[in-house]
Amino acid sequence: MKPAAKGESTAAFAPLLPKSSGRGEDDEFGGASVSSAVFNVSTSIVGAGIMSIPAAMRVLGVGPALILITAVAFLSDVSAEFLMRYTGWSCSAPPHTYATVMGDAFGVAGSAGLQGCVAVTTAGTLVVYLIIIGDVMCGSGEAHVGVLQEWFGRAWWNEREVALLLIVVLVLLPLALPKRVDSLRYTSAVSILLAVVFMCISLGMSLYALLQGTATTPRLLPDFSRLSSAFELFTAVPVIVVAFTFHFNVHSIRAELSKTSDMTVAVRVSLILCSIIYSAVGFFGYLLFGDSTMADILSNFDQNSGSRVSQFLNDAVRLSYVLHLVLVFPLLHFSLRINVDGLFFPKRRPLSSDNVRFVLLTGVLMGLLYVAAIAIPNIWTLFQFFGSTTAVCLSLIFPGAIVLRDVQGIAKRRDKALAATMIILAVITSSIAIASNVISSFGGKVGASRVAY
Repeated sequence: MKPAAKGESTAAFAPLLPKSSGRGEDDEFGGASVSSAVFNVSTSIVGAGIMSIPAAMRVLGVGPALILITAVAFLSDVSAEFLMRYTGWSCSAPPHTYATVMGDAFGVAGSAGLQGCVAVTTAGTLVVYLIIIGDVMCGSGEAHVGVLQEWFGRAWWNEREVALLLIVVLVLLPLALPKRVDSLRYTSAVSILLAVVFMCISLGMSLYALLQGTATTPRLLPDFSRLSSAFELFTAVPVIVVAFTFHFNVHSIRAELSKTSDMTVAVRVSLILCSIIYSAVGFFGYLLFGDSTMADILSNFDQNSGSRVSQFLNDAVRLSYVLHLVLVFPLLHFSLRINVDGLFFPKRRPLSSDNVRFVLLTGVLMGLLYVAAIAIPNIWTLFQFFGSTTAVCLSLIFPGAIVLRDVQGIAKRRDKALAATMIILAVITSSIAIASNVISSFGGKVGASRVAY
């Protein structure tokens, strides 16, 4: 089978989209612009992970953190390119997705394993979003007061369970109903703008702190005196990997472009943009709060956290980022819904052509996410799990394994060497991070690894 020609219509690659209604293929599948792809890819990348970048920088030091961000961005670009290349040579019938490419290489088990990892990663990330939204709007215990309680005082309707339920039903559920990824381009554009606003506010606060002489001098290198072991430095790696995990959305975004070759440009522009945002937020957040930088930097902006910034800026920062998470939510939910449907209904007709199944599955998933967000008290329990396991598999291990398997015989020697290097680095760093966290937990010491998450 020959690869898709440059500029070929991507109608054959559209995942789980309805058949054309006779109005022309571009009306249903192609026609999405590179800019909309950039917004959607960037939105897939920038999520809750950005909140942990300053803490990771505190653990690693500025120099190693910037190097790690650059390295992970480069490897993410390479792995995304591997996925797109092997999609062009896929032996399976369309629609082509990450799961079908994995299935070509490793059969039904590979496809199911991939879908399971995507479901776990996206579900865990969406639960994290809901927990952060609940913390910001309704507070977390007596120590941290939510924005709604600051403004209106405590009432039954701004208690966590009720307020989060209203947000899920009235805001997030309508946003999760579109059947096309390209339909989310406007919300994605606004979400990226809000991430830039967050970066600019952090910059302004940092400059003000410098002028007032209250800013701390960031360390360029790690402070080993604060670590129980040098291995704890590796616990920052999964944080950065999670922050760059977007691969489960590559095929759905690529399918709606007029030219499949445009996806390479969109991915690289998005990675550069997000690397700049991550580096800036990490540096300015660390400059502002120094060694008191918390695992979720939004907690540093709490009015009760002791930060030297006004309540207005505290609320502006927190609310702008909550709105960002709200707008990112439907894009990740899109991938969660597709992969859960593929796991449980593999032989049914495409999800978008079955309105009853589409609505029921969307509603059930939203309900389960809400229950999990209420039941799980701490987001870092989730980060510790999928940051070192499923997210690493999706972004590094699985793409590398597809190249090494090379069932179509198209991989070059350089590609296989790079793929093997990706897998080895991912396995070693994730294993060390997991072991370090386990040792710290059983040793009863809250080390830098827990702060990094």
